[in-house]
Amino acid sequence: MSENFINLTIENLETEHLCCAIADKKHQKGVNMKKEWLKNQIEKGHVFRKLDAKGKVFIEYAPLETAWVPIYGDNYMYIYCLWVSGSFKNKGYAKSLLQYCINDAKEKGKAGVCVLSSKKKKPFLSEKKFFEKYEFKVVDSIEGDYELLALSFNGQKPHFNENAKKMKIKEKELTVYYGIQCPYTANCIEQVENYCHQNNIPLNLYQVDTLDKAKNVPCVFSNWAVFYNGDFKTTHLLNEKYLKKLFDL
Repeated sequence: MSENFINLTIENLETEHLCCAIADKKHQKGVNMKKEWLKNQIEKGHVFRKLDAKGKVFIEYAPLETAWVPIYGDNYMYIYCLWVSGSFKNKGYAKSLLQYCINDAKEKGKAGVCVLSSKKKKPFLSEKKFFEKYEFKVVDSIEGDYELLALSFNGQKPHFNENAKKMKIKEKELTVYYGIQCPYTANCIEQVENYCHQNNIPLNLYQVDTLDKAKNVPCVFSNWAVFYNGDFKTTHLLNEKYLKKLFDL
């Protein structure tokens, strides 16, 4: 197993690829937006660590105080994403990346590390069973399904913002909250706008483009959350097939 990892920095950000959108040209706009976002976040302690290879093998985490998620806690690290895919699976990379994050948190005097997960495996969420192997525990939950896992070093526990527990909004129209920290959202928003325009479907779009907005979204997800008839529906990135199913067209 190769242990040659790279941390993105201000100096190498323009030349290094983002693992989550490594080769898909349709997401290049989103990649550029993500890199601009990272420029500001790296200076605040954000870490994007990846395998030095052409593959999706990386971890992305940040101090909870500056993490764009509706979660609060005293002096925690928050893991945005830990992703190992394809032929890179089952080679110990996920363990190495998580251990790096845990060690980094301890060295920086953090109270612990936390991550969003769920009781049952869901797309775009870290798998609960993996983190339980490293003694992460459920410290908060929403609707009995979405769970906040934490590895506490001193007994302190993070928690969801109360506003996030609503998982409802007043608007009945199709409504999407989306963030600029995900390279996939830019293209998906274009698809949603085009589809809704062609089918005369009312649409509300809320760009989560500040830390304050991210901390106060009405659900557990700040980078992509879909509501319809006032209820939270999915974190699935919308496409024409999914929209047809949602509206039964």
